[in-house]
Amino acid sequence: MNILRMCPILKREFMREALIEAQKAYSIGEVPIGSVVVYNDKIIGRGHNLRETRKDPTLHAEIMAIQMASRALGGWRLIDCDIYVTVEPCPMCAGAMVQGRLRRLIFGASDPKSGCAGSIYNLVDDNRFNHRLEIVSGIMESECRDLMKSFFKARRYK
Repeated sequence: MNILRMCPILKREFMREALIEAQKAYSIGEVPIGSVVVYNDKIIGRGHNLRETRKDPTLHAEIMAIQMASRALGGWRLIDCDIYVTVEPCPMCAGAMVQGRLRRLIFGASDPKSGCAGSIYNLVDDNRFNHRLEIVSGIMESECRDLMKSFFKARRYK
């Protein structure tokens, strides 16, 4: 099933919302990654990186969005939910997606240094786990990648 052919407008709309979250992170000096969780075509969770701001290594965009979505649905099982992330998730976030039973992961840019949805390892689609997510990658990839490049370029010049 090619989800992009099914509803390309929704994919971009939700990834744009994830990019807005990433911009929030950028504006406060955090690595610009944003995420939204979608249920029944509505955003029920949002997040952006806050680990530097709050001095907490678990405050990644995906974790924040998953926590908000769980509160919105009143439980930890996010079975019919999709998560949009600007950058391929790390092992912690990929693990949280599996544990939360999310249906689908949609991400923009790959992460060759810590990506766990196909780059280094494919944790979200490993059949040894009791749950796997469908993966759609490359949605608004250039916008997501360019935001990261801009952030790290600016950091190098400081």
